[in-house]
Amino acid sequence: MATFLHAFYVFLIFAQFLIGLSLIYVVTLQESKNDGLTGQIGSTASTSFKGKAGREERLNLLTRNVAVAFFVVSILVAIGTKRWG
Repeated sequence: MATFLHAFYVFLIFAQFLIGLSLIYVVTLQESKNDGLTGQIGSTASTSFKGKAGREERLNLLTRNVAVAFFVVSILVAIGTKRWG
């Protein structure tokens, strides 16, 4: 039983590493929204229709899901560190 738990702990560390790399990759894919005040002053053209999810919305959803997975796996690794650390 102890060898299974140790192997599972090593798997969690490897999963945390891969999820961390994928989180970095997904965040760097997103476009910068740092436009300053361009288009903010005197601009009334804003679209708020709910159509098919675009690239940015899908990337936001993917980023959120990968971040939650990273958070959960990090908690499990932290709990397992007491046992094997």
